[in-house]
Amino acid sequence: MPKIKSHKATSKRFALTGSGMLRRTKLGKGHLRRRTPAPHQSAVHRDGSRAGKSIVKRIKRLAPYLKEK
Repeated sequence: MPKIKSHKATSKRFALTGSGMLRRTKLGKGHLRRRTPAPHQSAVHRDGSRAGKSIVKRIKRLAPYLKEK
């Protein structure tokens, strides 16, 4: 059986935590970093928001090989 293609946008926006929960990243990961204030940059890195239960099944279908980042 061949491998399933992953939805690239989904795999870039979500990551798995160590416990296996889905984590959503904030906007502006690396774009225009020079003009962004330092507190805002650290807030982006500290983002720990989790994906809602209603979309977990959809995300796992779109990105079946999602790995821990």
